[in-house]
Amino acid sequence: MTGNIDVVVVGGGYAGVMAANRLTQRDDVTVTVVNPRPVFVPRLRLHQLVGGTHDAVVDYQEVLAEGVRLVVDNVTGIDANGRSVSLAEGGVIGYDYLIYAVGSGSSGPQVPGAAEFAYPIATLEAAQRLRSVLYDTPLAAPVTVVGGGPTGIETAAELGEQGRRVTLVCGGVLGPYLHPRARRTARKYLAKLGVDVLEGPEAAVRAVRSEAVELADGRSVASRVTIWTVGFGVPDLADRSGLRTDSAGRLITDETLTSVDDERIVAAGDSSAPSDLPFRMSAYAAGCLGAHAADTVLHRIAGEQPAPVDLSFPAMCISFGRQAGIFQLGRKDDTAMPLYFSGRAGKKLKEFACEASVKHLVTEASKPGSHSWPKDGKHRPALLAVQRDDAAAPVA
Repeated sequence: MTGNIDVVVVGGGYAGVMAANRLTQRDDVTVTVVNPRPVFVPRLRLHQLVGGTHDAVVDYQEVLAEGVRLVVDNVTGIDANGRSVSLAEGGVIGYDYLIYAVGSGSSGPQVPGAAEFAYPIATLEAAQRLRSVLYDTPLAAPVTVVGGGPTGIETAAELGEQGRRVTLVCGGVLGPYLHPRARRTARKYLAKLGVDVLEGPEAAVRAVRSEAVELADGRSVASRVTIWTVGFGVPDLADRSGLRTDSAGRLITDETLTSVDDERIVAAGDSSAPSDLPFRMSAYAAGCLGAHAADTVLHRIAGEQPAPVDLSFPAMCISFGRQAGIFQLGRKDDTAMPLYFSGRAGKKLKEFACEASVKHLVTEASKPGSHSWPKDGKHRPALLAVQRDDAAAPVA
């Protein structure tokens, strides 16, 4: 390919920024990032925004490579045949390659009353709104956090540390990823912060009311403010643009992260589904997939065959307010090991991970191509083999 090459990155989160920065390795590539807001949002900090201990924004000048163009707008459609994207404010941007990194948000509550009375936390605007609501809510008023995953745990802990009356409704087990030993430690930390934890299927939320949360076993939990942290959803841009997606709306790609519909479209982050077998949604995975997506585009520009993605998950970390944390070590197949760091050591490792998620972007901006990540070369092929076996099995 000769002449200037235009690459449009849709989405300016961890995956999009990492991809954009990595693409600047070539002087003949012009990179445009289209993002709906003018600041980068480190989503690992949104629970701190709710608790008032971090503003959860970073100026794009700090994380985007010099020369990357930022367009603050929403992409309303992708014209794969015409190689262009349409913008909400009008006009189109053409591309030679497109990186689809629209990220994720709230999945949308599926129980009666949740849409009206529960507050999501998955986006900057949602977290800012919730922060404002809590500011006007007395400390003694009951607060219910729905969801026993990392976001729910961290939000409940952050508010409990402030002295709020918090109930964490898990609807299942607390911290499903955690090893049982670490889970016991998590319960201890939450109890110390005064957070009441409700676990098990009987604690699943059946309905949300203006002043209460109703559970599957008939209990009613008083709640002046109900916070919804269950699940994530992705924008429907790919589906609306006629590209193949999985049941959750993620763009289906091959193992190089290239769309199964168009080799000029490459996906990364929470909105991608390689081989219809997506990676666990996380900032860590988003950054790694963003880097790999850029490598795929760079290989195609050079006339080379892109490599399949290879990524392992070494750990998962959760903060419990500002004084404690759990850094859960994991095997390369993304299952928890019995080993974990807790207390102040866990808190410091969690803070290091949060800072590193942004620092990796800054480093890639100044040294494009430098980002690397753990690989194992075995786990992903094994999962794909099981997937193929299941697809080939005769239907009973």
